[in-house]
Amino acid sequence: VQLQASGGGLAQAGGSLRLSCAASGRTISTYFMGWFRQAPGKQREFVAASSWSGGSTYYVDSVKGRFTISRDNVKNTVHLQMNSLKPEDTAVYYCATSRSSYSTIYDIRNGYNYWGQGTLVTVSS
Repeated sequence: VQLQASGGGLAQAGGSLRLSCAASGRTISTYFMGWFRQAPGKQREFVAASSWSGGSTYYVDSVKGRFTISRDNVKNTVHLQMNSLKPEDTAVYYCATSRSSYSTIYDIRNGYNYWGQGTLVTVSS
């Protein structure tokens, strides 16, 4: 299973970026998909997750109302639309797929077993 994340870059505070994650080797339609991030000197933290159909989504409080996770099970991709970016959003962002089909553990690292390589998001003030 391989996850390829893309879309990171430099944005100004208040700006937007859209991250994408393309999966291969696994059909993601029965797996939670999540985004995590890791800022310099900090632990990797949960950002957002989408249930199998995309009907349920979950976010860490700090991004609610600003970030939106979506998925396209036909294209085997997941996206993270990030609006109203803040300098504290600066981090390497990782996409991940849940450990097992229909697992509902979505907000901790141990709930995922395949990770993308990460894409750097830098937000300037």
